[in-house]
Amino acid sequence: MWTRRRNTRRNTRPNAPPWSSGLDPNCPWAWMTSRWVGEVAEHRDLDVTWKVMSLFVLNEDQDIPDEYRERIHKGQLYPRIVTAARLRLGQDIVKPLYDALGEHIHHRQEQDPDQVVPAVLAELGLDADLLEYAWTDEVDAAVRVSHQDGIDRVGQDVGTPVIAVAGTAFFGPVISPAPKGQEALDLWDGVVAVAKYPGFFELKRSRTVGPIFDTTA
Repeated sequence: MWTRRRNTRRNTRPNAPPWSSGLDPNCPWAWMTSRWVGEVAEHRDLDVTWKVMSLFVLNEDQDIPDEYRERIHKGQLYPRIVTAARLRLGQDIVKPLYDALGEHIHHRQEQDPDQVVPAVLAELGLDADLLEYAWTDEVDAAVRVSHQDGIDRVGQDVGTPVIAVAGTAFFGPVISPAPKGQEALDLWDGVVAVAKYPGFFELKRSRTVGPIFDTTA
């Protein structure tokens, strides 16, 4: 998903690099990352592009459990809805729509798309007929183009989220909970620093906690 934000608050840092972030509304880890970026944007002059990725497309040729495959197959409707809204209304709708979907899916733990999508469309005052795109493949080509753009930036052996900054893309950061205040800014500065070094590729450890949803959209 794509959007742009230019923060004009005081205490912003001049010449902040442009960011892009590839997210699937289904993914709780992508949601954590998006909350962190939103926190940083409150204090730094960010130019962020939010881009749709698809867990279904990512895993369609992978050997995954049937239960997970069924879940991400049904979850295709969320990237479809965001993409359909972007195509009709432009980039500015993407971030509010992603935030509203995430509030229902992750914070409220509402798992039925038949309930989530109409509720979100109504909350944002969007045309109800956008729901029609959730159940067809009409915008799937556009979803795949957006997804592939993220893969082309970072490589094949990744998931979501994908972020790109200063001309370099990474899978991650995978974080829980989303940091706030100075911790969020410190993490931002670290990511920008490693992005500037062309020989940096990977830094990883096993997760010890799951997604902690302690922030709101």
